[in-house]
Amino acid sequence: MPSSKACGTSECHETQYSEQGQGGIGSHASCSSFAQVECAWSIERPPGDTAGCTFCHTSPEERCSTCHQRHQFDPKVARKSEQCKTCHWGKDHRDWEAYDIGLHGTVYQVNKWDPKQFDWDKKLADADYVGPTCQYCHMRGGHHNVQRFSTVYASMGMSMADRARRIWKEKRDRWASVCDDCHSPRFAKENLQAMDESVKDAGLKYRETFQIAADLVKDGVADPMPKDLCPDWSGQHIWSLKIGAYHDDPAFGGKAGESGEFRMSNCSDIERLCFESVGYFQTYIYKGMAHGSWNDATYSDGSFGMDRWLVNVKQDASQARRLAALEKKVGITWVPESFWKTGEWLDQLTGPYIVKNHPGKTIFDLCPDPGWLDTHHAPAEEVEYINRKIKELGWKTG
Repeated sequence: MPSSKACGTSECHETQYSEQGQGGIGSHASCSSFAQVECAWSIERPPGDTAGCTFCHTSPEERCSTCHQRHQFDPKVARKSEQCKTCHWGKDHRDWEAYDIGLHGTVYQVNKWDPKQFDWDKKLADADYVGPTCQYCHMRGGHHNVQRFSTVYASMGMSMADRARRIWKEKRDRWASVCDDCHSPRFAKENLQAMDESVKDAGLKYRETFQIAADLVKDGVADPMPKDLCPDWSGQHIWSLKIGAYHDDPAFGGKAGESGEFRMSNCSDIERLCFESVGYFQTYIYKGMAHGSWNDATYSDGSFGMDRWLVNVKQDASQARRLAALEKKVGITWVPESFWKTGEWLDQLTGPYIVKNHPGKTIFDLCPDPGWLDTHHAPAEEVEYINRKIKELGWKTG
C-alpha cells in the first residue's frame, strides 16, 4: 500500500495530510517515530517482543489505510467508532473499553444501526448523531489532527499539572466546547473538574507508592538493586522508575536528565508494581473519567486497583527492610542471584549488546537523542502554546 505521502498531494488530500501531521506526542503523527523508535521499553527488546506495538504504532503515521480500510477506502467506515478499536484499547491506553462501557458508548452501541440516529453518509462536519463517536469528538468537524481539542498534555493522566492556573484556560475552554453540542457549558466544565480531581488524587496515591520504592533504593535495601541487574536499555544501571530530570538523584544512577526504563521484567517486584500502578491503573482513571466510564475510573482497575498495588508495595517494602535488618544483625552479606544479570532472554536486550560491542559507551553516546519522556519531548503545539501564554501573562521563565 502507498504511504500517506502518496495521498497527501495537492491533487488529492493535501489538507487532510497536512492536518494529520500537525499533532505532537500522542497523535497519529508521532506514534511511530516517538513511541517505537525512541521509547526505551520498545527499542531495548528483540523485535518479536513488541510486534504487537509495532503493528499499531507504525501504521497511522505512515498510511491512511489504517483508518480508511483497504479495498473499501470508504469514509463511512472511517467514521464509525469501531475503526479506532484495533489500536486504542488495552493495558496502557484503555480508550475503547472506557468509551464502550461508558454512557456515550452505550448510546452508540444501541443506536448505531439506525440511520435516523447515525447517518454515516454525512461528513463529520455535518454530523448530528444522537451520541458521540470517537471521531465526532477527537476529529471535530473532520479535522485530522486529533490533538486540537485535547486538554492539558498529561501523558494519559500520568503527569501532573496545575490545571487551575490561567495558563491552561484557553485549552480547557476549548476542550469543554466539544461537549456543547449536547450539554451545557456548565455541565461540561463540571465533568472536566471531576476528571481533574480524580487525576490529582491518583497522582497523590502514585507519589506515595513511588516514594516507598525510591526510599528502598536510596537506603540500599531494594532486592535487586539497579547494579545487580543486567545492563539497562542504555548500557548502564539506571533505576527503572527514573524519568529524566524529574527524578535526578545520585542513588538512581545515570547523568542529570537521563532516564531509566519502565521495565516489565528483570526488576524488583516493587518496581513492576509501581509501573503498573501509574502506567495501567492511573491511566484507567484518566481515560475512564474522560469517557464517562465510572467503572474504569474507580471500580474495576482504576482507583481500587491503585489501592491494591499500594498495599502490596508497602507490604513488600516492609518485608525487604525486615530482611535487611535481620541480615545485618547476624552478619549476612547477601549476594543477589545471577539470574538477574544474565539469561538466554536477557542477553538479547540492548544493554548487554552495548556493553559487549561498545565498551565504555552508552546509548546516549551512540544515539544523541534517544528520548523516553525527557522534558524536551513535549509536543510542538504544546510548547508553542505554553510559550505564547507565558508571554501573554507577562511571566518570566527559569
